Amino acid sequence: MAKKIILSVKNLVRTYGEGKAKTEAVKGISFDVKKGEFIALSGPSGSGKSTTFHQLSLLDNPTSGIINFCGQNIIKLNEDDKSNFRLKRIGYVFQHYELLPELTAIENIYLPLMVDKGITTEIKKKAEKILNEMGLLERKDHYPAELSGGEQQRIAIARALIKEPEMILADEPTANLDSVAGIKIMETLKKLNKEKGITIFVINHEKAFEKYFDRIILLKDGKIERIKK
Repeated sequence: MAKKIILSVKNLVRTYGEGKAKTEAVKGISFDVKKGEFIALSGPSGSGKSTTFHQLSLLDNPTSGIINFCGQNIIKLNEDDKSNFRLKRIGYVFQHYELLPELTAIENIYLPLMVDKGITTEIKKKAEKILNEMGLLERKDHYPAELSGGEQQRIAIARALIKEPEMILADEPTANLDSVAGIKIMETLKKLNKEKGITIFVINHEKAFEKYFDRIILLKDGKIERIKK
């Protein structure tokens, strides 16, 4: 049976400036992502990867086009609904980790749920379970500055997971890591994809990691050059 399409992008355009200063960062790209896919958006610097990520994350508004998530055009949501969507339905992993330095590892993980539900024993146990799955339970009371880059990124992945999101968006999650730590992050994401069936969409710049993905959307000059399987 064919897998359900969870994300459908149609004729996405993002331009900046006006007149002679007008720049087209994304030029009418279209693609679908199936539920349970592990997919990458790749391309050289300036190809439109980050701009596309910002549109999918609802961190920026496209000039035109449609982003359908589970059948709903999320571009049309008002600001409150967009904020709620980001908080509850999508998990985010960023290249700079974005952990709060004043919070411990476990506090960073359960922060998204704490915002909505407060701190409960159930939430703490859930965070500990995910930490254990990440192999970092013994580091739960450490602050980000006391963790390696790879450990911080795994904490960031755990933070994305605790919401039980329908999809994880990861923006070059290995960019600031050495090759060994980068491989561990990719293997962690692949394991989550296979064992939990989580749809994961990664902005990727490393050719060495292409083997992990089901498909790779290659961008060039703001357009889709081709899709590799």
